[in-house]
Parts: sequence; structure tokens; C-alpha cells
Amino acid sequence: MKITIVTETFPPEINGVAMTFGVMARELGRRGHLVTVIRPRRDDLPAATTHPEYRQVPVPGLPIPGYAQLRFGLPAWGRLRKMWRLDRPDIVHVATEGPLGTSAMSAAHTLGVPFTSSFHTNFHAYTGHYGIAPLRRLALAWLRRVHNRARLTFVPTRELCAELAALGFRDLTVLSRGVDTRQFSPARRSDKLRMAWGAAPSDPVVLHVGRMAAEKNYPLLLRAFAAMRSANPRCRFVLVGDGPLRASLRRAHPGAIFTGFIPRDELALHYASADLYIHASLTETFGNVLTEAMASGLATASFDYAAARQFVRHGENGLAVPCTQPEALIAAAARLVTEPGLRVRLGPAARATVEPQSWENVITGFEADLAAIVARSVVGGEKPTPSLQSPASRSNSPNPSPAASASADSPTPFPVDTASSVPPSSSVTLAP
Repeated sequence: MKITIVTETFPPEINGVAMTFGVMARELGRRGHLVTVIRPRRDDLPAATTHPEYRQVPVPGLPIPGYAQLRFGLPAWGRLRKMWRLDRPDIVHVATEGPLGTSAMSAAHTLGVPFTSSFHTNFHAYTGHYGIAPLRRLALAWLRRVHNRARLTFVPTRELCAELAALGFRDLTVLSRGVDTRQFSPARRSDKLRMAWGAAPSDPVVLHVGRMAAEKNYPLLLRAFAAMRSANPRCRFVLVGDGPLRASLRRAHPGAIFTGFIPRDELALHYASADLYIHASLTETFGNVLTEAMASGLATASFDYAAARQFVRHGENGLAVPCTQPEALIAAAARLVTEPGLRVRLGPAARATVEPQSWENVITGFEADLAAIVARSVVGGEKPTPSLQSPASRSNSPNPSPAASASADSPTPFPVDTASSVPPSSSVTLAP
């Protein structure tokens, strides 16, 4: 197939969406597909590694206000329409909902090219973290309108799929995330790196990886760090990443180590050289960092949703607490630094849990769903009826979450807003 991926974030940028579609583009190309990636130009970053598996088409973009590390692409409807008239793709996949992505949908629609989308970011949940909570319904309506134009929208978990369906999103299917267990492995542990952190062999090193932005719940994370240090003064804290909050966090916490963004191979060394991972965010659609930490053999504490809901069995391979109980997360974090036997038990179990979660199986499902849409388009433009049992949902999950996970008995960080939802014109078939 001739597959075009339109995304407003892509390597060498470092975040979950960029990583996911860097892997997707590379692996689809290796399978013989002709892959084109359309993304904003990033002359401000070091050049990314050239990959023969796909070609990149950079387009104009601008920094996101208040978040210079990221760009949004400017609308490119005319350029894309001209490009696709000369070299028509079989299918377009839109990974982000910004001006570039929505203009790509319009261009594809004009030319009759089928297109799909991905839901990766809970932008409507971010509004409360940036002082614009009254705009939540508007943001949700925009996201719903954008994704409901697509033939199919890929969502990373069954839990989120059910939530979005209740909010009026249509034609949803699950596409989980893989983890590279060769790259992220306990075997990469570095005594030299631990020494650079000032950590003795028995000192617990607590790691956190992520964008340093308001929606990531850093106040709670740092409360957990304080409780851990009070319980065990030998703790060391390492924070990997960058973002608008980095400078203020670094000034307020001079005892912690702030690395900034680092390459993925170096990131793997950081994971493996730590002992614990604390994940305090409540706005994730998946949370790649949690599965990378598990693959690296770390004991983790997190809220029970998204990737944790799918992979963590509380007390067996990690600690997971209800989303409505921040004090329980702090208690779980403190427990990990005072019970070395628990850490030793949880880490290997976490690694064993995610070892089957290969990118190969995830991409096979994605490839099959795209091929099915292309086939239907060729025979008459029939819109597919998706199911959570579609090939893209085959994630090899050892602990699949029930479709009813969005119920009131299982609180989520972004509750269903029934007042702003609309009845879907086509339903998602939830597996029993």
C-alpha cells in the first residue's frame, strides 16, 4: 500500500506520539509499503537519523504558544491536494488533530482518498490544567467532529474506547502500543551511571520520564518524592524530559537530577539503572513510559487506568491505586522505598508481563485494518463497521480490561460528560 502518515510530532522530537509513529513508519516500510510522513519542519532540532523505510515531507509550522519544544503544522490543504493528485496515496492516516492534520483530512476527502485517525491526547482534559476549564466542552466537540470524519479512529486502550463512545465518538477500534524489550531491558543497568547520580548500590533511585508540563501532575509527583525521602533518606530522584515547568521545578528541587531530553538509547540506560518508577499523571491515553519502565525491570506505582489498567496487577507486578486517591499513590511510593523485598519481587514480574507486547503484533493489526479500509474503498467506498475485536486490538495483553471499565464503579481521570455528548450514529461493538 501507499500509506501517508500526517503528524505534527515525529522524531527527533521525544514524546509518546512521536515515538509511536517513528516505529510505525519504519516497520510499515520494512514490510514493503511505500510510506510518506508529512510533518512540520524542525530546523531547530538536530537532524534525525535518515531511514530508508520512509520518506519525509516537511511543511511549515510554528511553536506552540508557551511550549516552544513542540510545533503545530500550518494548514496545508492546497499543497497536499496538489501532491496527492500527482501521487495518490491508497490511504492517509492522521495522527494529530491540529491544523495540519485537519487540513489533510479535508484534502483527502476532496480527492476521495480514505483516511483514518488516532486519538492520542486528551486535549479536553488538559483545559483544567491551563486555566481554561470552561473551554472543555468546546475542545471535546472539536475532537469529536475531527475524528468522526475518519473511516476509523484508533484508540490505545479498550477503557478509553468505551469512554469516547459514550461521548459520541464513532467508528472506534483499539490499537495498543508495543514496547521494545530489547532496547528497554534490565541488562542495560549501568553502575557507572548510578555513581554519577551519587547512588550507592543499595540506594533506591526513583525515575520519572515525561514532558514537564502542567497536565502531568507534577505537584503530586513531588509530594510522593518528599514522602519517599522522608521514609528513606538514601533515595535519589532522577527526572528525564523537558517542558515549560522544567526551570521552575529545578529551582524548587535542587536535590533532584534533571537530565533534559536524552536520546532513546541513553534513556534505556537511565531506566535500567534506576530501581523505581512513579507515574502520577491522570491525563494519559496510554502511557508508554510505564511499559518501558516495566520492561526495564523497575517496580512501579501508578494510578489504575490506561497502560496500568491493561498491564499492572496490583501487588504482583506493580502497585496501582484508584484514580480518585492521590494519597494512596503517595503511600504506595513510600512503601516501595521501605520494602526492598517488594521491589525485588515486582521488578522481574513487571518485565515478564510486558515481554509479549511486541511492536510486531501491534503493527500487524494496524496494517490489516488499513488494508481492509483500502479494499472496501476500492469496491465502492463502503465505510467499515469497526469492532474492538478487530485485528488492531490484538495486543497480547496478559490482563485485558473489560469494556465496562468506564462505569461509575471504576473512576477515570476524565469522567464522561454526558451533557456534551451526542448519540453516536453508529455504535462500537464491545467484546463480551
